Amino acid sequence: MLDQYIGILFMMAIAVLFAVGAVAISHLLGPKRVHPVKASPYECGMLTIGPTHETVPIKYYIVAMLFLVFDLEVVYLYPWATVFKALGVFAFVEMLVFVFILLIGLIYVWKKGALEWE
Repeated sequence: MLDQYIGILFMMAIAVLFAVGAVAISHLLGPKRVHPVKASPYECGMLTIGPTHETVPIKYYIVAMLFLVFDLEVVYLYPWATVFKALGVFAFVEMLVFVFILLIGLIYVWKKGALEWE
């Protein structure tokens, strides 16, 4: 039974070796010119004022992750909507359960205050 997966494992090994090899070759053969201008922080054509390495508040990451989670539901809703009539009542109920679970997650996140922007 394992013989069926040898081709897939071989292709995965080739892909990993190619990726690692490409990064290693570019690191070895690439230019290594260190210059103070390249190492300086740059933002919108202006020199930065104050510390350049500040921590970003976690709320930005939380909002981004929540956006991804709730936005990816479209990936499941769109194909379902294109063949809605052919699927029947069972698929409609299944999608209602899916949307209901997402709604519960949204309510939970809302109650926790993760959507509040200060």
